[in-house]
Amino acid sequence: MSTAKAVKITPIGDRVLVKRLEEKEQIKGGIVIPDTAKEKPQEALVVALGSGKKNDKGEAIAFEVAVGDRVLISKYGGTEVAYEGEKYVLLREDDLLAILGK
Repeated sequence: MSTAKAVKITPIGDRVLVKRLEEKEQIKGGIVIPDTAKEKPQEALVVALGSGKKNDKGEAIAFEVAVGDRVLISKYGGTEVAYEGEKYVLLREDDLLAILGK
């Protein structure tokens, strides 16, 4: 399992910063599939959390995920962000599909 590396990005509110986990290169029938034709991986690692949602009374609602969790995200959801040579996806906690391995 990968470990989350400390990043200098702090999401705001109920947003979650994730890093897509690279899938192993697949060769079909001896043909290497170019990067541009590959689908985006749906598995990601949570690397940072925002401050969380607030309820009607202004109290913080705890996140269901934690830094270091492996999650499923939609292929085209969130906003892709590049920072210090690394690519991340910034999305709302509600846009996460599932937590893996809990």
